[in-house]
Amino acid sequence: MAYATAFIGFFYLLTFILGFGAMVLVGQPAIRAIDAGGNMAAPLLAAAVGGTGFFGFISAVAFATILAVVAGLTLSGAATLSHDLWVNVVRHGQSNSREELLVARVATVALALVAIVLGILFKGQNVAYMVGLAFAIAASANFPVLVLSIFWSRLTTAGAVASTFVGTASALALIWLSPAIQIDVLKHEAAWFPLRNPGVVTIPLAFVVAILVSLLRPVPDEERSFHALERRIHLGTD
Repeated sequence: MAYATAFIGFFYLLTFILGFGAMVLVGQPAIRAIDAGGNMAAPLLAAAVGGTGFFGFISAVAFATILAVVAGLTLSGAATLSHDLWVNVVRHGQSNSREELLVARVATVALALVAIVLGILFKGQNVAYMVGLAFAIAASANFPVLVLSIFWSRLTTAGAVASTFVGTASALALIWLSPAIQIDVLKHEAAWFPLRNPGVVTIPLAFVVAILVSLLRPVPDEERSFHALERRIHLGTD
């Protein structure tokens, strides 16, 4: 996990260097002439630096990466909808493998259709920027709960659930009201929310909700002592 995090962080630090390098060596007009969102900046930079051979190598790597990401997202989405939601939430564990497989197939087709529609709607948008929006949603939903569960012993289940729900809902709502949707996609003259990435608002909001709900609905003494014992066993102190 540490190595994967380091490599991912190193790659995202490189995007700044690649972006500025493409602006200098290729030029913004040439990049925008091929793709308005600037998504071809890295291949064009490879062509400018290493010629046709390097351009073909980078294009092959990008193609393989896109296939891997799409396949992974499809598998994880279908598994979540078929196993976690359908079997455990809808059917309450009373489902067979044939029914779960059918739901997984339907979920795969549905996710593909949704992805195609979203791809058409967001044509011309920068992919790195869209990934940043996805990170904002994920961080708003998960980051406050993870941090508080590690460093704050008074976090309750109700606080974690409320934080996840509020963080996810507020991030989705503010993205819809931001210029990225209202101006760039819907072509409105103005947006209700001024920021293009809502993470600076939604992540602190999720922290506040988790803390307030946990303080208003504290854990009973017997449950707190059980969690403390469980944490000590997990850390290897007992």
